[in-house]
Amino acid sequence: MIPLFSATGLPLGPSGDLNTIISLLMYLSFILFMFFGQKIQVRLMLLEVDGAVKRLEYMRNDAKLLALKTVKEVGKPKEDPTPELNMMLEQFLISPEGMDPAGLVWKLDHILNVRDMKFKDDVKKIAPEADESQVNNLENLIEASQAMNTIYRIVRHFYLLGKKTSSFYIILQIQMILPLVMQEAEALIGAARAFSQGQPIGDGAGALVAAKLMRGKEKRKLDRDIVAAETMIEGRRVIPLKAEGPGGNVGKPGDAMKRIIEESNGKIAMVIMVDAALKLEGDKTGDLSEGIGAAIGGPGTERFKIEEEAVRHKIPVYAIIVKESIMEAIAPMKKEISEAAELVLARIRKLILDRTKEGDIVVVAGIGNTVGIGQ
Repeated sequence: MIPLFSATGLPLGPSGDLNTIISLLMYLSFILFMFFGQKIQVRLMLLEVDGAVKRLEYMRNDAKLLALKTVKEVGKPKEDPTPELNMMLEQFLISPEGMDPAGLVWKLDHILNVRDMKFKDDVKKIAPEADESQVNNLENLIEASQAMNTIYRIVRHFYLLGKKTSSFYIILQIQMILPLVMQEAEALIGAARAFSQGQPIGDGAGALVAAKLMRGKEKRKLDRDIVAAETMIEGRRVIPLKAEGPGGNVGKPGDAMKRIIEESNGKIAMVIMVDAALKLEGDKTGDLSEGIGAAIGGPGTERFKIEEEAVRHKIPVYAIIVKESIMEAIAPMKKEISEAAELVLARIRKLILDRTKEGDIVVVAGIGNTVGIGQ
């Protein structure tokens, strides 16, 4: 018997009808995706970003409640600090005009000083019973909450803007960077908990090294919350300095370095800076790298001051960094980072022996947040 064929060329019968239906569904799906594929993709991306926004809102509220609870426990305010705290979470800083770059560093330095003094005064106002170390910890805790609040508001802004305009490219951009944003947010929550409890964080690796060099030595306070001491290593006079702890503090190492150089009449043989640095994926936490230059982050004003003094007095500046991720840098200090401090001390000793002679003066600057690390 000769088989009959349908208009599509497929044989009729149960199997032929099924093949016809499958073919029609495939054609229909192709047409739908051709005309509506981008809209479907936008909806799927919006669902993913919507979940992230809700997660960020929860984390923002968690950080804010932690800050409020710590302020009440430590500062014992007589009035409800919530309105003042909400105002502090929305504070901002306007960078100086850069059209004429002359003197830009000093303008920025002045603005940062004013901002730091005002923020600390605001913390003291809502936490009147807190001592100096507790004020510093509260300041860092509120700054972490402030950063968390800013991340949430920015992600929410682009989510709502993309949803409102149905713009594929707005939603695509926020969806592409979402994993990195969430990673930073998780790190900030860890930092907030560390500051509320006064625990050392990964960024304090440099401060920990300086504290080890200062142990048992007489300390003196320098400019803007920086302390220094003196010790001897292989006949060299070594001056370690760090931010004053154990409150959360980074100080002004640039100003302190300038003062030490002036006190020694510029007779500094070498400056060694120790700091934490972001590792690349695949690098091991706690590994060390040695280089040249001022190892210090931030807006750049302190690095500028150190470089200016180094150039003026022809002082070589060496750097030793401890590798860690962004999450490890602002989360409670890991064992690998703590143990790396002894390896850094061995590197410092080797640098001093190789690059200086007996009787020389060497400055060792432990850079980083000194929360939970005394001197």
